[in-house]
Amino acid sequence: MFSFASYPYPKSESFKEILVSSLGAGVSVYLFLIIFQPFGTENFQHPYKFLLLFPYCVIFGTVFLMANLITSRFTHWNIGAELLKIIFILFFGSVLSYFYNSLFLSHVELDLGNYFYMFLYSLAVGIPISIIYILSRYIYLKNINEKKAHTISQYLPVPAPEQQQNLLKISAQNTELRINEKDFLCAQSMENYCTFYFLENNSLKKTLIRISFSNALQQIETDSVKKCHRSYIVNLRRVKNLKGNAQGYKLILPEIDFEIPVSRSFISSIIPQLQQQNP
Repeated sequence: MFSFASYPYPKSESFKEILVSSLGAGVSVYLFLIIFQPFGTENFQHPYKFLLLFPYCVIFGTVFLMANLITSRFTHWNIGAELLKIIFILFFGSVLSYFYNSLFLSHVELDLGNYFYMFLYSLAVGIPISIIYILSRYIYLKNINEKKAHTISQYLPVPAPEQQQNLLKISAQNTELRINEKDFLCAQSMENYCTFYFLENNSLKKTLIRISFSNALQQIETDSVKKCHRSYIVNLRRVKNLKGNAQGYKLILPEIDFEIPVSRSFISSIIPQLQQQNP
């Protein structure tokens, strides 16, 4: 259960995606209310009944929008954090719904016991919708990224041009490392250090240097050597395979025993470049 909650989950990052999903959440709540008419709604008689129920759509859609805009600033996100966000949405939405129902529909005095029932109603409506949203979005992103990764991987590997003889020079304090660009594999950041992976006489070598990630990137970035993640720089010409999942993509270099993640913010630049250099 706890391991499942810690599994990475792709949070919404673009405003368009956040806006569309917020509209979908609000409309889903509204459709649930007018179709099933739960919790005594069927006994509520009014000529503008469906119009009076519409503010619940606005309430939950707005809370969903605010919650996603706030959480889009976080760098790490998992299923557990997504569930906590959903609970916050249901709680805050139930508070606003209770005030709307008490002050404008039922015209009753505010009472903590009555709010408790509204919170339970919100859970009853929101939990099924939330589960469908989380699973469907996860499956959709996973399928889309896997399909695209498979399509690109069909054209990999493409051998690097033999004429490429650019020399990468990494200088930090009293250390200097020189690597032919075609032999450079990747660099991994670890706090104030970077580990550089490269080939020397067709054998894998790695060197740990005390250097900031930004400084390393400034010294070695080329048309093919690019930052693809907050902790990784990779030589795109050495990529031999590509994996896709709900989080995004992972680059595979056969010379190293780990996969290099591509942050969602870099997908729009890294993936097209792989496609262009491997038409």
